[in-house]
Amino acid sequence: MKRKLGYFSIFVLLITGILAGCGTGSDNASSEKKEVIIGYFPNIDHAPAMIAREKGYFTEALGEDVEIKYLTFPDGGAFMTALKTGEIHAGLVGPGPVMNNYTNGADVKIIAGASSGGTHIVARGDSGIETIEDIEGKTFITPGVGCTHDVQMETFLKDYGITSSRIGGTLKHLTGNPAQYGAMFESGKVDLAAVPEPWASQLVKDHGAKIIVDSNDISFGKTLPNTILVTSNKAIEEDRTIIESIVKAHDKAVTFINENEEESIEITINSIKEITKQDLDQEVVEMAWEKINYITSVDSEVIQQFANSSHDLKFLKEKPDFANLIDLTFIETSTASAK
Repeated sequence: MKRKLGYFSIFVLLITGILAGCGTGSDNASSEKKEVIIGYFPNIDHAPAMIAREKGYFTEALGEDVEIKYLTFPDGGAFMTALKTGEIHAGLVGPGPVMNNYTNGADVKIIAGASSGGTHIVARGDSGIETIEDIEGKTFITPGVGCTHDVQMETFLKDYGITSSRIGGTLKHLTGNPAQYGAMFESGKVDLAAVPEPWASQLVKDHGAKIIVDSNDISFGKTLPNTILVTSNKAIEEDRTIIESIVKAHDKAVTFINENEEESIEITINSIKEITKQDLDQEVVEMAWEKINYITSVDSEVIQQFANSSHDLKFLKEKPDFANLIDLTFIETSTASAK
C-alpha cells in the first residue's frame, strides 16, 4: 500500500509538472505578444474606430501576435495626454487639441482623416436666442477650451463682433461632456453649445433646442476634418509596420461605413451605449449621420487656416508651422494597395 501511494505521488508530481510547464509556455506566448492600444471618443464621428474594432479589422491587419486594446476619452485634452505619455499608440481625435499640443512641443503626427462636418451651434429653447445677434452676453459650452468645436464657433462669431470673455468679450464659456448637455440645458446653466452630432440632434429632439448655425454654415464646417487619425513620431520610429497596419484597418473601416450605412449606424449606436450607457435614438442618429462625411483625406491648407484662426483667437501663443505635423504617406499607400 505504501509503495502504491509512493507511485501515486510521483504520478501527481509529474502531471503537475507537465501542467505547470504548459502554463508557463502559455504565459510566455502571451507575454511575447506586442500590445497596441487604440484611443477614440464615444461620438458618431469616431465611428471608424468602432467599426474597425467590431469588424476585427485591427486584428486582421496587425495579426494574431499583436494584442489590441482600446481606451475611450471624454475630450481631446485627455486623449493628447495619453498619446504624449505613450498610453496609446494611435487613435481618433479632433484637430484642435492636436494643433494646440503640437505648437507646445508635443510629439504628434496626423496620418489620415476620419470624418468632416457635423458641428452645430445649438441654443436652449427658452434661452431667448433666436438669431446670432441674441448670443451676446450668453453662456456657451464646448467639450474643451480651444477644442475643434470651440474654434469653429468662436471663429464664426468673431465675424459678428462677438467674442468670449477669455479675450475680452461678453460670452461666458463652460466646458463639459456633450452627452451631458441635455441636463445642463434643462437646468438653465448654459444658453447654447457648439456641439458635434449626434448630440446636436438629440438636444433638438429631446430638449426643444434650436439650431442657430448649421454645420454647413459654421466656420470650416464643410472642409475641416472633424476627426483625424493621429500617432506619434516615437510610435512610427519604434515600429512603422504597426502604424501602417493601423492605417490600413482605419481605411477599410471608412470604406465599410460608406458602403454599409445601415449596419454602421447599428454598430455605432451599440458601441456608444456600451461606453456611455446611453441609448441613442435611431432616428436621431440617422439625422445626424447625414451631416457627417466619413473620409480619410486631409486638406493641409485648411488645417493651416484653422490653426491661423486658433492663433488669432489666442488659443495658440505663436503662429504655427505645420510643415512636419501631417504625414499622409501611410493613407496614400493604403488607399493605393486597396485598389
